[in-house]
Amino acid sequence: MIDLARGGVHRFFQGVWRRFSALLAALIIAAGAFAPASAQGLFSQPRYAAIVVDASTGEVLYAKRADALRYPASITKIMTLYLTFEALSTGRLKMSDPVFVSAHANAQMPSKSPLRTGESLTVDEAIRIVAVHSANDIAVALAEKIGGSEQRFAALMTLRAQELGMANTRFVNANGVPDPRQVTTARDIAILSRAVMRDYPQYYGYFGLEECELRGKVFSNHNHLLREPGYDGFKTGFTNAAGYNLSASAVRDGRRLITVVLGGSSAAIRDDNVETLMNAGFDVLRKRALGEHTTIAANISEPDDTGPIQQGVEQGDGGRQGLSAVVVDPVHGVVGDQLAAEERKLDIAQADAPPPGLRGRVAVARSCAVVRRHGRRTTVCARSPRVEVAAADCGKKTGRARRACVRSEASAHIRTASAASGRAAKAKARAHHHHAEA
Repeated sequence: MIDLARGGVHRFFQGVWRRFSALLAALIIAAGAFAPASAQGLFSQPRYAAIVVDASTGEVLYAKRADALRYPASITKIMTLYLTFEALSTGRLKMSDPVFVSAHANAQMPSKSPLRTGESLTVDEAIRIVAVHSANDIAVALAEKIGGSEQRFAALMTLRAQELGMANTRFVNANGVPDPRQVTTARDIAILSRAVMRDYPQYYGYFGLEECELRGKVFSNHNHLLREPGYDGFKTGFTNAAGYNLSASAVRDGRRLITVVLGGSSAAIRDDNVETLMNAGFDVLRKRALGEHTTIAANISEPDDTGPIQQGVEQGDGGRQGLSAVVVDPVHGVVGDQLAAEERKLDIAQADAPPPGLRGRVAVARSCAVVRRHGRRTTVCARSPRVEVAAADCGKKTGRARRACVRSEASAHIRTASAASGRAAKAKARAHHHHAEA
């Protein structure tokens, strides 16, 4: 009896072990099959775009839909900080200068700083919280500090983008919150990332900060690749419409690569894809040094875009000849008419439909103010864009919930645009009155 009992127990545990072993083996096989499928599957996602660039030479080592229009999301803030660095380098701004949070800045959606309307921080603190925490409110506060208003600063951003050779980029806000008119490409983000390091290397370290502190709170950088060896900078971004975006820079053996991935399906998959491209890029450089000719596409078994890659604008000096962006004086307007002319072009373009494949519908709000000029009453009008359908936020809803979401988004944008338009009209009237008296 005892032997039979022992034999039964032994057979029981043998059966349990066999089932456990089979389950464990199945899980290992599934995990092994799933990881590469996820990595390779991202290349075929419709929103996916990527580029790998040698930061020193501007050579494009890999490109996949690099010129397809995409939403930049918070990667927008690289340009916001580029113009901040420009103002610092020319003496128009100092690190100790105060940056005040306006009601418009405070109304931005998260991520945000802990500051409230009317509170201030220094320019240095503002740069840190924007680079690390991607604070939407402080990005707008910086825009208002430098440009007088976010709208005029956005026009300045677009001008500077054109100067740098970012031929397919257009900005309408300073922080990258959803707007169907704010578009860019992977190639343009790579150009901008190179420009930061080339033009303002003394400030590049802000993009490599792993954390910052403001008002007793510690904020961690959203770019988790900064924890990996060799990675030292640049910016993440995410909205529902854009997907998960990342511009990353890394150094190995004295060579630096910039990799931009847009439209990732998750932060982890995006980061893994950036690492895959970056590793393959450094491997290409290493093999080239040994006399072997190879490509990133060959190393990752994923073809890049066919046809030659145009190199002209990669040096950052392409774009429109003779174009020079200027900082706006909020009282006396623009020095020269160039920025005003650019704004007029934007006003006309803003009534058009968004680029193909990008959702949303745009209209132009008009607001007027009556002022006294040369002893006579004159009506001065300003135009300001509004988003009537914010499909980026409401696209996943259906039926009654979607209609309610669209109405809510439209009302919010109309109120914001109308208020901004009224302020712009009054500022323009004061500027004209000042010049008339002078």
